[in-house]
Amino acid sequence: MRQTVTNIWRFYRDGFRAMTWGRTLWFIILLKLFIMFVILKLFFFPDYVDESSGALGAEEFVSRELIERMAPVP
Repeated sequence: MRQTVTNIWRFYRDGFRAMTWGRTLWFIILLKLFIMFVILKLFFFPDYVDESSGALGAEEFVSRELIERMAPVP
């Protein structure tokens, strides 16, 4: 088992060392992930639970919101 893990590690290590275009592509992929998960979250997905829960706990806030959305409005 240990030998298999070692062989897999060496395979990936040697592959990443021999890359030419791969490093540039990995940089672009990581940059896009950073933009999607960090930058966009900060500007387009505000944290409504923290803002609205106030004295209530987050669990209470989510529970109340779910119940209000499920209840028919007269």
